[in-house]
Amino acid sequence: MTSTRLERLAQDAYEAHRSAHPGSLPAWEDTTEQEQQAWRAAVSAVAGQTTKTVAEAAATESLLIQVEDQSYNFHTEFTAGRQGTLVISDEFASNHHAIFTTAHGLWYVKDLGSTNGTWLNRRRIHAAQRLKKGDRIWIGHTIVTVLST
Repeated sequence: MTSTRLERLAQDAYEAHRSAHPGSLPAWEDTTEQEQQAWRAAVSAVAGQTTKTVAEAAATESLLIQVEDQSYNFHTEFTAGRQGTLVISDEFASNHHAIFTTAHGLWYVKDLGSTNGTWLNRRRIHAAQRLKKGDRIWIGHTIVTVLST
């Protein structure tokens, strides 16, 4: 399989996946090189070009966050809110306010229909948003700071 064909198949596979999740994933050209490489690895593995798995191609890093003076390290998807995995003791936070998920080795935050919304770097989010070091997420009046992804 040529590299041009592999690239086209990876992009087509990603766009098919993206269309199944409207509004929650960026367009192919807005994804990182790491994310695109993961899709190329997946297509290549399916086509029998390699024995490398998608998990090996794009291993998920942990998410290190800080809430007030406490740091937390997560390796898998979690919810934040008054009744979330990450408990936010804030009367302006919903019970299940936001979800932090991984896709292709990258971390995303998505609002779960909370009353007051989830804000990323002072902008209200309406779809999953990719996280990076230094990002600040408002859940109610509580600020969650991304220390590393």
